[in-house]
Amino acid sequence: MVGSSCYNIAIMNARERVLTALSHREPDRVPIDLGGSLVTGINALTYHRLKRYLGLDGEPVRIADIILNLGEVEEPVRQRLGVDVVGLPLLYPLPGVRNTHWKAWPLFDGSPALISADFEPEITPRGDVLVRAADGSVAHWMPAGTHHFLPKAAPLAGAAPADVERFAPARLSEEELDFLHRAARRLHAETDYAIFGWFGGSLVEGAQFARGWTNFMVDLRRNRAFVTALVQKLAEAALADLARYLDAIGPYVHVIGFGDDLGIQQGLQFHPSLYRELFKPYHRQLYGLVHARSAARVFLHSCGSVVELIPDLIEVGVDVLNPVQTSAVGMEPERLKAAFGALTFWGGGSCPQHVLPWRTPAEVQADVHARLAVFAPGGGYVFAPIHDIQPDVPPENVVAMYDAARAFRT
Repeated sequence: MVGSSCYNIAIMNARERVLTALSHREPDRVPIDLGGSLVTGINALTYHRLKRYLGLDGEPVRIADIILNLGEVEEPVRQRLGVDVVGLPLLYPLPGVRNTHWKAWPLFDGSPALISADFEPEITPRGDVLVRAADGSVAHWMPAGTHHFLPKAAPLAGAAPADVERFAPARLSEEELDFLHRAARRLHAETDYAIFGWFGGSLVEGAQFARGWTNFMVDLRRNRAFVTALVQKLAEAALADLARYLDAIGPYVHVIGFGDDLGIQQGLQFHPSLYRELFKPYHRQLYGLVHARSAARVFLHSCGSVVELIPDLIEVGVDVLNPVQTSAVGMEPERLKAAFGALTFWGGGSCPQHVLPWRTPAEVQADVHARLAVFAPGGGYVFAPIHDIQPDVPPENVVAMYDAARAFRT
């Protein structure tokens, strides 16, 4: 038992701790996530520095997510930082690239790392890194000196409405589903972590990547039929794959992650009526399918100021909101906790824009404590910073952040 008569809660294991918080009850301490998903991860270079700082150098960092350049968080780091969540691993970080065999790959400062042996990008004379699609076009682009890939080619950029019928969204293969099933079953049986499965199911972002962001925003105003047909195509594929995904991993996974960025710093990307007309009905179907066919919670990653749509998100079945971008307009912790206590907030634990890269460890800890004093009481909270930890965050601040979260008590 915790040694305080005013805080007499039995010590929990990691899975119990997360499930208690998700049930809106206070666990023995705040649950912690690092690396459970591609939106709560850590840049590979930052992770390398963190391991050296902790004296846990060991094997070189594995770059598990190539697009976002995220390091694979290992068990000694999870134990040291008090992490309670583990994510299902990726089999294919890129089409045709498998995370089953590895080769040496230098990080941006020359430090050694490992990456899929299948990964064969094109590197330009100025240092840009290009990933080409099967047709030879540049699908992803990492400009020299940056740390993650950007989408380069939009397959429907010049398309006519009739072309939507021929558009084929990416699908889950039977090989991937078998891989995920075996990984989920093993993690459920052999660990006491809460298990996170990232499904994705992006409709807004899926349409933006397919059409190009500018084209998509113009379409919302001038070509509504095109957007309607494209979103329907994406939703049909996502619903079919989600049913197969749940069959494969549903009994073993506690949280299923979806991603659809609806906000920007100052507000929503588009008017709420457009969300309700074009996307909300399909979100209701997707999230409803999770609840109908599993006991897992629905986790939605949506950046920016989404406060105006939170009631809609709760209505369609979102249980968990991430990344909780508290620096965006209207997303203050006090407001969110008071108005939307039915949600679990997963993130918002420290600010990567104004605190984590720039402040002292003591200031980072004070920031974490102030946020947890709002979010943690009554449960309904899992600690993570706002989005992935970037290369400009010093390792001492990473440690200070997680130590503050682990020590916090209501």
